Amino acid sequence: MATMKIKKGDTVRVIAGKDKDREGKVLSVDPKTHRVVVEGVAMVSKHMKPNASNQTGGIVQKEGSIDISNVMYVHKGKTTRIGFTFKDGKKVRVAKSTGDIID
Repeated sequence: MATMKIKKGDTVRVIAGKDKDREGKVLSVDPKTHRVVVEGVAMVSKHMKPNASNQTGGIVQKEGSIDISNVMYVHKGKTTRIGFTFKDGKKVRVAKSTGDIID
């Protein structure tokens, strides 16, 4: 299985779809389906029954998942592709536009 280039906590910009050009932090990544959940992007309405944590129930807005190909990593305010290189025997992510090590 290939390594995911986008990780939880990264800041990304949506490059396609109804939320194009919106930025947000990645809340979760699903490597099996190649989908990500981005904060404040692809909002969906979910009908909730009343329960212990949500006393009133009703319609709740939450983030939906979008395909990982529709987001791009933001580095120093600009979008960039991500590559990999080995540094001190460890595989690290590198911003293709600047060559900076991301993590």
